[in-house]
Amino acid sequence: MNLVFAYPGDLSLRTGGYGYDRRLIATFEAEGWQVRLLPLGDGFPAPTDATRRAAEEALSSLADGQLVMIDGLAFGVLDDFAAREAGRLRLVALVHHPLALETGLGPDEAMALRRSETRALEHVRHIVVTSPETARELETGFGVGRDRITVAVPGTDPAPQAAGSGGVPHILSIGSLTRRKGHDILIAALKQIEDLDWTATIAGSRDLDPKAAAALDRQIGEAGLSGRVRLVGAVEDTDALYAGADVFALASRYEGYGMVFAEALARGLPIVACRAGAVPDVVPQTAGTLVPVDDVSAFADALRSLLSDHDLRRSKAAGARAAGARLPDWRETGKIVSQMLERIA
Repeated sequence: MNLVFAYPGDLSLRTGGYGYDRRLIATFEAEGWQVRLLPLGDGFPAPTDATRRAAEEALSSLADGQLVMIDGLAFGVLDDFAAREAGRLRLVALVHHPLALETGLGPDEAMALRRSETRALEHVRHIVVTSPETARELETGFGVGRDRITVAVPGTDPAPQAAGSGGVPHILSIGSLTRRKGHDILIAALKQIEDLDWTATIAGSRDLDPKAAAALDRQIGEAGLSGRVRLVGAVEDTDALYAGADVFALASRYEGYGMVFAEALARGLPIVACRAGAVPDVVPQTAGTLVPVDDVSAFADALRSLLSDHDLRRSKAAGARAAGARLPDWRETGKIVSQMLERIA
């Protein structure tokens, strides 16, 4: 069984989307697939014309009948290629979340992405999504029939219960320093609860949106929180961060799934997050508190409750641990996608 896996950017980046891609590829290989990696270049979903042409040429050079899975970060803007080559290539799209739902897009840009992604998805044999929420979004917003979608939620590795800080409560947030991850909301909420004892660590790549990262640096300094909030950049192995945390908090404005929430559940960390995208599918009420998107005061109140009420924190931690135990592992996730690919191949 032979598969070409095409991806944009740097597959080694520590993001949820690229992490999903890497683990999926590993499970394919364990299932006996011969996987050829095909890099498509940087800058997607807004590549230069030269990068787009090179990506299309690389894909168009594949032999007739080739089974190709393309990461949606690139595929959603390769609609001309998809329309031209769908008759001879077996195209499968991997959609982490629709491009048009990215935070910070203007109306015209969002509409253009919705049009191109809708057109591209019309020409695939099948679509893999990482959450039921994304499946619903493709059905209602992009006209995709449910029979053309396979939901394969990310696997979660077993993990020990977080030991916690053992002293002043420590709040952990993990997510790239981009607008969509809502770190600005978390920092503003932390300012509102500065009367309580706590420390906080925010881990995530600064490279995807350097302007957003710089703005967070300024926000922390202007709020007078430099001694309590650390921005530590991308962290290769986050186990130690989770182990030393007492609360997990991430104010994402949208998530196609949110693998870090699942990782926090597996470690029994109570969660504060926003009711955004697939987050309610991942985080049950027994494990945390979900508040409206961009509501700083509600986010601060949820943090205050967990930090001030030890019984509540213990109860949510137990609920998180129980929810984490029910999550699928990567072998299950890979098998779901592998079986779908076998039918197409």
